[in-house]
Amino acid sequence: MIERLHVGPRMSQIVKHGGVVYLAGQVGEGDSVEAQTRDCLAQIDKLLTEAGSSRERILQAVIWLADMADFAEMNAVWDAWVPQGHTPARACGEAKLAAPKYRVEIIITAAA
Repeated sequence: MIERLHVGPRMSQIVKHGGVVYLAGQVGEGDSVEAQTRDCLAQIDKLLTEAGSSRERILQAVIWLADMADFAEMNAVWDAWVPQGHTPARACGEAKLAAPKYRVEIIITAAA
């Protein structure tokens, strides 16, 4: 069975299937990469909780930065947020994001 939450015409924010939770890419608000990353991760926490999962159950994270020069700033926030001993498989790359104001986007897959 596939369960979709926060379904829109283009995408769902949460899709659950076979004990796995897939989150749509999350972006955050703020004037800095640090602020946007904090906001983004807060949204991820909320969605994971709603889906019956948590940070400790994240399997994979894909992070897109508008500029790889922001890698250290994003990682400072990420490293404080991710539970040590439960770090997921992760990739990070540079990409042009949906709007110029966005500097970071994070895509999460987690166990339910």
